[in-house]
Amino acid sequence: MLYFDNNATTAADPEVVAAMLPFLGERFGNPSSAHALGEDAADAVRAARASVARLLGATAPDEIVFTSGGTESNNLALRAAFAAQSGRRVIVTCATEHSSVLEPCAQLERSGARVVRAGVSRTGLVDLPALMSQLTPECAVVSLMLANNEIGVVQDIAPLGARCRELGILFHADLVQAAGKLPLSVRALNADLATISAHKLHGPKGVGALYVRAGLACAPLVFGGSQERGRRPGTENVAGIVGFGRAAELARAFAADVDARARVASLRDEFENGLLARIPGASVNGARDRRVANTTSIRFAGLDAETLLMSFSSQGLYASAGSACHAQARRPSHVLLALGLAETEAAECVRFSLSRHTTSADCRAALEIVAAAAAELRVPGGL
Repeated sequence: MLYFDNNATTAADPEVVAAMLPFLGERFGNPSSAHALGEDAADAVRAARASVARLLGATAPDEIVFTSGGTESNNLALRAAFAAQSGRRVIVTCATEHSSVLEPCAQLERSGARVVRAGVSRTGLVDLPALMSQLTPECAVVSLMLANNEIGVVQDIAPLGARCRELGILFHADLVQAAGKLPLSVRALNADLATISAHKLHGPKGVGALYVRAGLACAPLVFGGSQERGRRPGTENVAGIVGFGRAAELARAFAADVDARARVASLRDEFENGLLARIPGASVNGARDRRVANTTSIRFAGLDAETLLMSFSSQGLYASAGSACHAQARRPSHVLLALGLAETEAAECVRFSLSRHTTSADCRAALEIVAAAAAELRVPGGL
């Protein structure tokens, strides 16, 4: 199997699975129970919370709120931030954000907020000085992702966070696609809130976290319990949280290893350059010099991405046409449209995303499959 869809989800690391298994069996206690089995589960949750806090560079473990994943965390962050800023009605975000940011913003807009959606250049980068010049005391919250999920472009968000702090604006950073790929510090990013998801960094699905800066109010989305200090009621997913904690430790070690990250970037570049050299009309979407190491988005001019993906899949190569959240919707990627591509051009794009486990042999084999499929598709009646 040649798996090049790691921005959609990653395989759980064997160490993560091993850490989780006892909590699916004999260590099954409820962390809220006042007995030894419950305390064992509570201790495991506390340890995992500390591991996630270290991954994010948080000040204290209590700044971490466990959730069901990135989508819930983004929704919780935006609603909590907007509610905490009484009298401020403006939300600022970017046109290339994940739908779990854009759609809650749209919902808040229908409830009376005013949403400013900043555009991006052809490279996928926001004009940060221009954006910061538009910030006023009317702004309640600014939400911007560090690394884009479709094109991998990395924004320089720390100065934006600093400016927000000067103006009393809450700053939310979506770190879902950056965690485990870049060294992170929510303090250096000047983030008040930040989102990550376990299954993007070789942890289990169904668990994520929201960083909430100490002292910041965080009203829950649901009610009915005191878990997560009242910020996210409901019995904790102990096994998932334990797996998340172990995945966070492994991800932090990888992100701190300059050579390991450079190896992935080198593999990505080798694969990408091979595609550009062998496939007429192939081009890269977004800034090539401002990306996370594992991601490339390629436009195959004149070729249909969905047809290519079906051909790849039949040969054991797995990639995607964009965000996994919209893979079944078959509509053009809003990220690619924001870059200035026409709908027909966006329909010619494929995202390939590597992991820390991807090998040079994987890249060579994938290149051969992609090049052959592209050549065959150009032949009338091919594929």
